[in-house]
Amino acid sequence: MRALRVAVLGFGVVTLGGLALLLQILRDRPQRPPAPRPGRHAVRVTETRRIVPGPGLPPEVVPAASNNNLDVVRHEGRVYLAFRTAPHHFANPETVIHVVSSEDERSWRSEARFAVGADLREPRLLSFGGALFLYVSQLGFDPLAFEPRGMAFSERRADGAWTDLEALGPPGVMGWRVRIVHGHPVFAVYEGGDDLYSGRRPRLRVELWRSDDGRRWAPYDPEHPVVYEGGGSEADFALRPDGSLVGVIRNEGGDDTGWGSKVCTAPADALARWQCESDPRKFDSPFAFAHDAEVYLVARRQVAHDGRYDLGRGPGWLLHTLWNQVNYSLTPKRCALWRWIPEERTFGFVLDLPSRGDTCFPAVLEGDDPAERIVYDYSSDLEGEDLRWLQGQRGPTSIYRHVLRFDAR
Repeated sequence: MRALRVAVLGFGVVTLGGLALLLQILRDRPQRPPAPRPGRHAVRVTETRRIVPGPGLPPEVVPAASNNNLDVVRHEGRVYLAFRTAPHHFANPETVIHVVSSEDERSWRSEARFAVGADLREPRLLSFGGALFLYVSQLGFDPLAFEPRGMAFSERRADGAWTDLEALGPPGVMGWRVRIVHGHPVFAVYEGGDDLYSGRRPRLRVELWRSDDGRRWAPYDPEHPVVYEGGGSEADFALRPDGSLVGVIRNEGGDDTGWGSKVCTAPADALARWQCESDPRKFDSPFAFAHDAEVYLVARRQVAHDGRYDLGRGPGWLLHTLWNQVNYSLTPKRCALWRWIPEERTFGFVLDLPSRGDTCFPAVLEGDDPAERIVYDYSSDLEGEDLRWLQGQRGPTSIYRHVLRFDAR
């Protein structure tokens, strides 16, 4: 929707040929998924359950229509789930972040509720040193704007109560993924997002932060604090068995190499020195994880145009960007699993999770069985119409739990 507002200027001057291309987008139907690129494992989905809304939620947790941004973590024998609920996908002052916990992932207990009269997103949970932290990013009120205001955090006290949200980091920074790396919390964050949908060419910065306690943060590598600068924002990474890093950055704003994503690597002795290559696919809301010597990625998949986000149309940066954004908003999506292929330095498709419409924003847990991973994500109705992404964003979405089984081939 934000892209559509900015697009008024661009499409006010398009030719009849451009309008014909737009009509073609509106006629597009989902294409067959790409051919799978399995590695060491045959992967299948063995179970899917809806969690939010769901019968296991406590009565004080009342979901709104849109349930999307989420995170999960294991902490002291329980699974904690944090999720955003709001009237729709876009910024809204009625947004609430709920935190619930469970021993069996079926019956949930209310832990905390956060509402500030503005939009809250990107809930991130960190279990570290016996403490449990929640990090959120605050935005504004306008559903047609992207207004990052900065991050805040809360800590679960020993008595089970959560502290009030406390500001974290400089204004405008958005937190994306927080992980434990070599015994320390590491946060992938980005700043400069206020230019992302402004019509101005963005200069976003992706950074890695490091902490000793989950409360105070500093650059992971003070001599190299920025791992990428350009049109990229959401970023995640995982470590390979040799300690080297594989990362991905959503590159919606574009840079000199194109639009879509940046696929990145870094050596084990310099994890903040990313070397990145362009990929025309856009891996929205990426979650990377390692399993049995392989690196996997869960992210949103573009169904049309063979998965490409960058369609290479439009003279100049602005019209090129607008064409990509409008096309992406008007085509269906899936939540998909991908596998890192080292010899090709790319991610190969593995499978789609049950998903459609507005979907993804995953989080992954290790299963009780070492051959299983638990994926939480969100989606429009799994049995409903295959909606265009914008339609799904304006309608109801639910949070699901999937069990992935990795069997050796």
